[in-house]
Amino acid sequence: MQRIKHDLRLSETVSPFGVGAVVDIRGESLIAPDTSWWDARYAPEIHCDRLVERLGPSVLREAPTHSGRAGKNTAGLLYWRFPTWRFCERCSRLSQRTGKDRGRWTNKCDCGGMLVPMRYVAVCEKGSHLQDIPWFKWSHRGHDAGITEAVRLCRAYKELRFVRSARHGEGLKSLRVECGGCKRSRPISDLVTKEALARDGIRCRGTQPWEEPLPTNACEYPLIAVQRGATGNYIAERISALDIPEEKPQSVALMDAIRAHDDFGRVVADNGGPKAEMIAGWIADEVGATIEDVLDLASAGGDSGDDVLADLKDGEWAAFIKKLGSPGRDHSEGDFVVDSWSTADQPGIPAMLSSRLTAIGQVRRVREVRALKGFRRYSADAELIPADLSLEGKRRRTLPAIEMYGEGIFLRFSEEFLTGWEQGAEVRARAGILVDRRSKTPWAQRLAIPEARFVALHTIAHLLIRRLAYASGYSSASLQERIYAYTDRPDRAAGVLIYTAAGDAQGTLGGLVRLGDPDKLVPLLLAALDDADVCSNDPVCIESDRQGSSSLNLSACHGCSLVSETSCETANRLLDRQLVLGGHDVPGLLEGLLDEIRALSAS
Repeated sequence: MQRIKHDLRLSETVSPFGVGAVVDIRGESLIAPDTSWWDARYAPEIHCDRLVERLGPSVLREAPTHSGRAGKNTAGLLYWRFPTWRFCERCSRLSQRTGKDRGRWTNKCDCGGMLVPMRYVAVCEKGSHLQDIPWFKWSHRGHDAGITEAVRLCRAYKELRFVRSARHGEGLKSLRVECGGCKRSRPISDLVTKEALARDGIRCRGTQPWEEPLPTNACEYPLIAVQRGATGNYIAERISALDIPEEKPQSVALMDAIRAHDDFGRVVADNGGPKAEMIAGWIADEVGATIEDVLDLASAGGDSGDDVLADLKDGEWAAFIKKLGSPGRDHSEGDFVVDSWSTADQPGIPAMLSSRLTAIGQVRRVREVRALKGFRRYSADAELIPADLSLEGKRRRTLPAIEMYGEGIFLRFSEEFLTGWEQGAEVRARAGILVDRRSKTPWAQRLAIPEARFVALHTIAHLLIRRLAYASGYSSASLQERIYAYTDRPDRAAGVLIYTAAGDAQGTLGGLVRLGDPDKLVPLLLAALDDADVCSNDPVCIESDRQGSSSLNLSACHGCSLVSETSCETANRLLDRQLVLGGHDVPGLLEGLLDEIRALSAS
């Protein structure tokens, strides 16, 4: 088969064209195999110790590339043709074969027409496997009138055609697979009915398209026909970490001290027993923790139970706090340079704002490493398919990764003010709507807990990204957010990082970090709030408490708060303008700020 040559950005090899993704390139439908197919000689390793420590035994690698080896016969990033079934756009012939041109297989039919991939593929209900639909077998099944048993045994493979026939109706009923040998015809509408493939005896092979099917791989889950380009067919699960000097947060140090105590093993062994609370009290007194901290850690068997992202953010938050502790220019070297400013020391900042926003950081340089852990198919509740499907125990798993160099703006909010604000009954009730919906949606439990501070700071980040896109020279899709907002850990966090990164350049343009100067950032923040004060969809939007995917947004829509999904940590979920600007009986985090500014402007 003649090779397809196509250039990709390195960042695209993690998402959206990463392992397991079905993509259309130059008229072909392709799928990327897992990393066990990569040639490690041409896939440079990426180093980020703090990310690898959390992920477990693994190697982070860039996708194999031809860069710097022009003219050499080296392997780039491999893609498989999928689906293998194609039809000719000229003669409508349907087959798995391709034509020949000067002795080489091409994507052209013998008649000269181009071969077009079939629209539908099959995924198992579990979401773990993907395969071609066996069109020859499918077209000779069913219960059409006048078709005898003998006809069902037709083997006229070369006579299959994919045609449109208006006399049978419209939509999928007009699209049919016909056999020229037995004259059997079947509409595509038969394919998308409930349990259609199972009724036809078509079973899941239990493999990915690039894997060889084996009898031991059989899957018991039924197959479902889906459009090959549907977004739900590929849900990537990525994780990223900032490459910073690792700071051990107080919470981590406290847990380490509890685990290291000589009597902690007795609490684990007797957890729930009569002596556990007494011994936990001794440990708590000695290390400066609470009895609940000791018992909670013991109930987890000594494991704090924190997920990887939360653990990474703990270290990053501690590193930012250390940088902000020394206001002024940062003269350090390396990939983590942050100039910091205290809002209390800056003239011209409204008193109401400085009581809520305590510090601003200009992140002049930061390195981020993004890795693809795996992906899900068909449903967000499906099992995670790892990016490396090699046999366990053979080697350390290889994860696709990319390193990004960027710049950004960091905002730290007042912990004292936030603590008082989020204790309000109206605020707790408003945030509780999202907490309840998250708990009732299994896949949403992978999102951050939408406590009031997270929803408010998350919404502020979106409003600011929309405004920064006008002034920074970057599109909103080039800006990323990283939200540090939680109260369920000893080290509480209340901050927002908005940054941009380039995977194919050492450094950035500087258009974002220059806006981190308080003289420029504060007017931009006020303008962002003014933009969100009135949405084009108001009063419907501001009065709503049920918007977005799975109703995981409250007063937030495309007209006021949503940004590119690639820019958001939660894919445009867990947003609410009321918790920022106020509404009805809900006091907003920055409520009254716009009124104060407008009053000053009027005077």
